[in-house]
Amino acid sequence: GTQRKKNFMYRSVSFSFRIYEEGRESIPEQPYTFETDVEICLVGGSCKSPIERFWNENDVIYILQKAQHNEESDSVEESKADDAIYASELLPKESSGPVALSVGRAKQLISLYTMVQNPNVTDLKISELVVLPPLWIRCDGSDPEHTCWLGAEPLKAGNKITGINFYVVTCDGPTADKTCFANLEELKMAHKMKHHSSVVMTKGFAQYELIRAAAIEDTIVESESNIYVDITWNTVDKTLETPPLISAATLNITLESGDPRSPVYQLYRELQFLLALAEGLKTGVTEWPEPLESESAVELVQEFLTDLKKKLDGYCISGNRNETEKIKCDTAAVDSSIKSIFSERGDLDFAEQLWCKMRSRCVSSYHELIECFTLVIKSLEHGEIQPWIHQGSSSLLSKLIQQSYHGKMEVVSLSGITPIRMLLEIGLDKMKKDYVSFFIVKSRSCLLFQDYFISTSVDLQEQVHRVQKLHHMLEIMVSCTVLLQFKHENLFPLTQICMKYYKENPLNEKHMFQLPIRPALVKKFFQNDRPEIWKVDISSGHGQKEVKTTWQVSTNPPVQHMTSNNTGLFSDLTVNGSSEERMYFITMAKCSQVHFT
Repeated sequence: GTQRKKNFMYRSVSFSFRIYEEGRESIPEQPYTFETDVEICLVGGSCKSPIERFWNENDVIYILQKAQHNEESDSVEESKADDAIYASELLPKESSGPVALSVGRAKQLISLYTMVQNPNVTDLKISELVVLPPLWIRCDGSDPEHTCWLGAEPLKAGNKITGINFYVVTCDGPTADKTCFANLEELKMAHKMKHHSSVVMTKGFAQYELIRAAAIEDTIVESESNIYVDITWNTVDKTLETPPLISAATLNITLESGDPRSPVYQLYRELQFLLALAEGLKTGVTEWPEPLESESAVELVQEFLTDLKKKLDGYCISGNRNETEKIKCDTAAVDSSIKSIFSERGDLDFAEQLWCKMRSRCVSSYHELIECFTLVIKSLEHGEIQPWIHQGSSSLLSKLIQQSYHGKMEVVSLSGITPIRMLLEIGLDKMKKDYVSFFIVKSRSCLLFQDYFISTSVDLQEQVHRVQKLHHMLEIMVSCTVLLQFKHENLFPLTQICMKYYKENPLNEKHMFQLPIRPALVKKFFQNDRPEIWKVDISSGHGQKEVKTTWQVSTNPPVQHMTSNNTGLFSDLTVNGSSEERMYFITMAKCSQVHFT
């Protein structure tokens, strides 16, 4: 018995030292192992998913789960008495995701963690107690309560540990049986009895998916795009109540570009052509698209130049408006009200129109590209055209046009990467102006952003990268305009949030942009739809003495580790023959406190 106690003490110190030292300098990229069967992950505590947000916001937390490795390589030495309690845990798993530990093993680890945090345990001979980050352990739900998380978070007074908050999270479902849903008054009474409190406070949270609610049937496209609204409010009257309009709401937007249903899909395709040119410039290998029209790009450019020669003033572009509009936005399948969101600029200069001609007919080879530019340069050299171009363009073609005004042009060798670079430059110029036009006219955004997003002081590849950012922002604005009917007062702050992020970060279409909004702005969605997540927090006490009970329903499993290796727990998948009722997982989180002093 004494030896067993010493072993337990030793493991406690070993455990605490390991988890403290591993995360001392920085958060490790890879999990590390404790006693062969436990994987320790040190992660940022700001959990993005409200479905798993059972812990308090912290800088870092420890998440413990079952170590995944080749069991055949494990030594038989694991049969020691002290290790027998968890040796049976080493079972093969097919899942590549996180794997949970048994509730028994999790409780043992919580005990180790608690012991080294307790200043009253002097047998460990720890010279200086260090406050460890909170500890959360994935559990396999094999106990009668279906426990999926066990947690422990230290209570502190300055740098000293005064106690620990323990958490137990359980989960059942999915089910559509409303008789399984808790009664709020019963939840409040249970909390009062457990924590000996006379007064409790309630806080509600609900999340609604807006893209699904706004989508037209039969037009669903597989995408990572999501627009959710998170709503929080104080004083909950009953479970699953609709949030009041005085709530606080945050719009969460994650949007992938390239949805064929988008009003700016043609602009997306134009951007893809630009990206192909940029890639060709970088690698020396350009993937030319298949020609889509019987008329070649060379023929179209020749017609364009011939038409310009016939103009008396040499630069009138009004006759090309309809053609370029057709090139830019084939919106036959889009409602007329959506067309106006992003329409063709009426001030396309010569270089921009040339880009439209060559892109629309899809220059299909390097040779064809050289032929197109040869026609243009010859017309300029012979003075047959004197086209108008925007001021401020730094492209090689624009310089040649400006030189042609004075009858003297430098000789340009259309070889190597020069033709590709010339086409990329005029495409970049045009698309930058397209995006700027939208953000100024539609969202009335401040022009200060131009210094970054349309700067020509960086190399071409970086300019292309910044145009990609502009397109992603445009897709977000257009989606909010079309789906949510956003007006200027909402688009403006959203644009500023996106611009600030993209000034400081690379392109990331998985990033979630968040915008505080008034609930009334999206009330037609959440007042007529069922939530993805609905939860109520019941709390009592203040500061360090605050304790909380959470009851939650969610359409998705509340824990990642239960989706793959615990399907037996979630087998209630029938809905009494009805497809109308939404299936929910039911989750409870309870806490208790232990005070050391």
